[in-house]
Amino acid sequence: MKFRGLTSLVLLVTLLAPSPAQAAPVYVFPVANCEVNYARAHHDYAATDILAKAGCKFVAPTDGVVDEVSRKDKWSGKTNLGIDRGGLYVSIIGTDGVRYYGSHLLKGSIPKSIQPGVTVTAGQVLGAIGATGSARGTSPHLHFGISWPTPPDTWWVRRGEVLPWKYLDAWKAGKDLSPVKEVNARKLKVGEIPPLPKK
Repeated sequence: MKFRGLTSLVLLVTLLAPSPAQAAPVYVFPVANCEVNYARAHHDYAATDILAKAGCKFVAPTDGVVDEVSRKDKWSGKTNLGIDRGGLYVSIIGTDGVRYYGSHLLKGSIPKSIQPGVTVTAGQVLGAIGATGSARGTSPHLHFGISWPTPPDTWWVRRGEVLPWKYLDAWKAGKDLSPVKEVNARKLKVGEIPPLPKK
């Protein structure tokens, strides 16, 4: 009888104790503590260029795992290869299954700890705004793309498949708007690896 009473008490305390909430992914604006400007459109494909001062922090928009890191700017105006246009970049796969990609980062700004497979949290610094790759000679900005995970050389998906501006607006306002449904719908429409664009 005593044993039952103790077990019931433990069970009651366990049930009444506050437990950590299983919250949906938390999203943050990918440029921290800087004034930014961005358009609601992008040339040729779905992405957003976020203009900010050189050196402003590019941060993880949500919790996730580092997917790809480019610390060497291979872009050349002579060849203008699509795979090299991003210059220095970092992409992560969020806990929501979506890939978030930021490119044209400042030389030397990607922390050494940011390596493929490393877990990151929303707001963690991934690099800094610059003008590498095909952005050389332009105003510093972060090219921000949202897509789904693909093999490493599938740059035309990585650069962006879903227009990010409405998500950026929401995150800037402190709202957790998820791109998961739109990303999945786009992937269903075009396929996991759509044909390489002609441009």
